[in-house]
Amino acid sequence: MTSDLVFLLPLVTVTIGAILLMLLSAFEKIRIEVSSALAMGIFAVAFLIQLVPVGPDDVRPFVSLFNGILLVSDFTRIASLIIIACGFFTAMSSISYFRQNSFATLEFFSLMTFAVSGMILLTMAQELITVFIALETVSLSIYVLVGCNRRSVLSTEAILKYLILGAFAGAFFTMGAALVYAGVGSTGFAAITDAIAMGGLLQNPALAGGLLFILFALFFKVTVFPFHAWVVDVYDGAPIPVTGFMATALKTSIFAVLANVLLLADDIRGTWVDMLFYLTVFTLFAGNLIAIGQNSLKRMLAASGIVHTGYLLIALIAVSGDSFSGSVILYYLAAYAASTLGIFASLSYLSGNDEKRRDFDDFKGLAKVRPYSAAVIAIFLLSMAGIPPTAGFMGKLYIIVTAFQAGQTALAVLGIVSSILSMWYYLRLIIAMYFHESEDAFEVSSSRSAPYCAFILAACVLAMGLYPVAI
Repeated sequence: MTSDLVFLLPLVTVTIGAILLMLLSAFEKIRIEVSSALAMGIFAVAFLIQLVPVGPDDVRPFVSLFNGILLVSDFTRIASLIIIACGFFTAMSSISYFRQNSFATLEFFSLMTFAVSGMILLTMAQELITVFIALETVSLSIYVLVGCNRRSVLSTEAILKYLILGAFAGAFFTMGAALVYAGVGSTGFAAITDAIAMGGLLQNPALAGGLLFILFALFFKVTVFPFHAWVVDVYDGAPIPVTGFMATALKTSIFAVLANVLLLADDIRGTWVDMLFYLTVFTLFAGNLIAIGQNSLKRMLAASGIVHTGYLLIALIAVSGDSFSGSVILYYLAAYAASTLGIFASLSYLSGNDEKRRDFDDFKGLAKVRPYSAAVIAIFLLSMAGIPPTAGFMGKLYIIVTAFQAGQTALAVLGIVSSILSMWYYLRLIIAMYFHESEDAFEVSSSRSAPYCAFILAACVLAMGLYPVAI
């Protein structure tokens, strides 16, 4: 019993911390800085606990109590580490942002911690109702975070679009779970796997249709084409720290679930591999085309996130269910999270009051006024573009090599072409920062937490690129 609790301790720590932050938010004397520091402390403790080796892989804690609905493995542990780190760095960079944008309330950090709690549960869930509960915990928290700036028209528009479309995605998931239960008599992943092994996927129409609906809901969350239309407007309207948090922690948790569903049995991936192939191609190039046409930095980063989803789909298609370790996917998610959180931390510091610096032109000459900030932004952009020796280059290299080894040559080549196209909009900001005269004094927040956060993440990007994990 005690040993089982150890496996769930990071989840328990974050959940209790979220409740504590919610209770503290009732006290008006508690300052935003105190709430941020507490959130960072909670995430740091959970991260350190998760780092401790606790025993064998593939453990189902409290199996008699939970009936096997949770699974702790190396894959879930590392995914949880990435999610917790995203929460920590978001809380760290938020202070600089809220020094210039005073709409924050103490509930902001409580909601973000509840979202992280739901994301950790998502990575461990082995049953559809548990996935739904965790997914809605995350979604409800992020809905409020997206619309927390009630004075902004853009923020109001973003929450309206996200809430309505997110409700449709939730309905798809619920209908899918109901159909799976009708076809299998259970919502557990183990029972679904057994049913597919016995009769095949397409021989059970209710099961096949239910899984398809569930995939549609998950595709919406990770912005797979054609479920990507919401992302640019929502990311643009959300506060900068929330945008970075959504782009990294949320994507990591949903891809963990997506991997668990697609790799339940070879028959699932084999049946829909053609559909996934075309969705991946359209996701890669639709994201590039949208990003190329953007003048707003946040909208460009939102569109580029669609492209990164495409690369992760290549990895899901290429890996085998029998030999799946998740290392390629997790490495790419970690590299993407470090780069994305880093650039949003820099924007939290540099965007100014009411995010007045939004477009590429607003950052002209930044290197001449704030050379260190320009240097770390350049590192993050080069990593996203896949330029060595950054973590982003190694992540793309691992995925492309995996695709070649799996016989997915066309996807590997298209991934390379997509990476070349993406250099246009990533290098565009570097050109603006380094090859134009400054038109702004770049007066910024008095808080240094976001710059420190950006420098730490830049070091992580370079360290992961120079000393990549073994795949």
